[in-house]
Amino acid sequence: MTPALTAAPAVVRVPPARGADQVRALARRAGLTCVFEPGDAGTVTVVVAADAERALRLAPEAGPLVLVCDTVGRAGRLLALRAGAVVLPAADLAVETLAAAVRRAAQPHRGIPYTELAHLLVPGPRPGESAPTGGRPAALTGRQSSVLRLMADGRANADIARLLGCSEHTVKNVIYEIMARLQVRNRAHAVAHAVRHGLV
Repeated sequence: MTPALTAAPAVVRVPPARGADQVRALARRAGLTCVFEPGDAGTVTVVVAADAERALRLAPEAGPLVLVCDTVGRAGRLLALRAGAVVLPAADLAVETLAAAVRRAAQPHRGIPYTELAHLLVPGPRPGESAPTGGRPAALTGRQSSVLRLMADGRANADIARLLGCSEHTVKNVIYEIMARLQVRNRAHAVAHAVRHGLV
């Protein structure tokens, strides 16, 4: 287990649903304890559903909440934000992203990451939609997407390396790959481009 994951809350509850077994397996790999019954106030509930609206209907009325959704539209993000839930697109589901989402949900006074605000406030294509020119933005690998999301959250290379369990040198190489693939000039340009084209 990497040090980055040990700060996550110890207990999560994943109610039965299609894909719940995969989430439980990832949670255990992240060092989390999975329970089947509602726990104390610190237990984070992870609801797996097709979309945020459905996930919120299945969610408990109180307690920290993570929504793992196949699709996440603008309306779903707004509903989740109002409910105080953290949304994790199923396409981004991995040990480190699940642990980070659980940590965020458990924080009593958490902020809203820049990328989430951007999806709600910046006009333009949503994930899966075409770019304004009608073309498709360059596709990124899973690791490139993870690094780009953490860059968008304002993380330094050392933080990104710690969270992803790799070296700073690897992070720098991935950032160079991202900039080349997206044809951008610097980190800020990469993040802006990714937000405009729904890559984060």
